Amino acid sequence: MIRPAAVLPLLLVLADCAVSHAPDFAARKFEPFTREDTVAIAMREWRLFGQPTEDEAPVRHSPPLPREKPERLPGLWERVGEYWWIGQNADAPESALTGKHDQAGKVFPASVDGDYAWSAAFISYVMRVAGAGTRFPYSPNHATYVNAAAAGKSPILRAHAPASYAPKPGDLVCRGREWARGLHFSDLPTAYSWPGHCDIVAAAEPGRLSVIGGNVNDAVTMTHIPVTQSGTLAETQPPWLAVLEVIYDAEAEPEADQ
Repeated sequence: MIRPAAVLPLLLVLADCAVSHAPDFAARKFEPFTREDTVAIAMREWRLFGQPTEDEAPVRHSPPLPREKPERLPGLWERVGEYWWIGQNADAPESALTGKHDQAGKVFPASVDGDYAWSAAFISYVMRVAGAGTRFPYSPNHATYVNAAAAGKSPILRAHAPASYAPKPGDLVCRGREWARGLHFSDLPTAYSWPGHCDIVAAAEPGRLSVIGGNVNDAVTMTHIPVTQSGTLAETQPPWLAVLEVIYDAEAEPEADQ
């Protein structure tokens, strides 16, 4: 006879598998969801792409050729496909994308790769593989989980104004892009989506953070960003929009006794 207490975890696993492409070790949570694992996964992907950094923009006299884009190289376009496949829920059409193929499996021109931006897919992939389970709002758009955090709709995300909280490894730092550069923390949550970018904090040290993001120069790239003496994000252009504190398993408040 199966005890009810043993059935509930199984049902939760089956529910997660039904809407996601999570590997078994993540869906069944072989290990707790931790900052260390999240950072290690992001660092692994950064090393896979050759450890590029974006502290100073490279000098280019002409746009890169399609064959020079890391996301379109053999072995790496498939990896971007894994970010889409694992990072998105199974019913999301974006789950069929790769670094150079659309949902129908056709190669899209490198000139329109901005229409297939995969930075949010990368964040979603890392969180899924690290064991966030159904608690993270997986999406092809950063605005989805920034708004969820600001609205208190994710049990593991807390949104903070950039000047009010010092990011820790495993947290997310986010800003608006294009027309959304003018968004402020006080505007959150929004009732609409907007273009943005989030990075995972990989390391914090006096004066700067090391952060890792996807689709930065068409790769998984590390950037070093300045912080104040108190560890909060320094003012930059474009301005930071929010810091998402991620609540990992060891930091979660215990459930009250029933």
